[in-house]
Amino acid sequence: MRRAVGLLAVLVLFLSCFGFVGSAAAINLSEIGVQSTLLAAADRVNPADAKLDSEFGQKVDLNNSHVRKFRKFPGFYPNLASKIVKNAPYEKVEDVLEIPGLSDRQKELLQANLENFTVTETADVFTEGGDRFNPGVY
Repeated sequence: MRRAVGLLAVLVLFLSCFGFVGSAAAINLSEIGVQSTLLAAADRVNPADAKLDSEFGQKVDLNNSHVRKFRKFPGFYPNLASKIVKNAPYEKVEDVLEIPGLSDRQKELLQANLENFTVTETADVFTEGGDRFNPGVY
């Protein structure tokens, strides 16, 4: 991949020299395969981007989000958020109501915010190293 990027950079510099000097020579990039290479790179999607395009990108995923994602919900961060993260993974959103040791107030907060949560399969790209408390997001 580095070699392809380097080749592309050299090609761009070479072509820009023609424009700078004022040469009227026109080169069709599709003839030399540059256009197809760029289109092939645009078609690649990494696992994180694919997951962010799903419901995970709009709601807080109980199985993959770190504790800081819960800061936007009053009363969740840090205590309730920690309990949610420690008891993951969940099969469905309602499973979060079954966390042992929840107070009545915490259950009320969870019940009121169930529509803001989603549950997807645990993904290594978001839970790398198993540290959902301090994932290096500052």
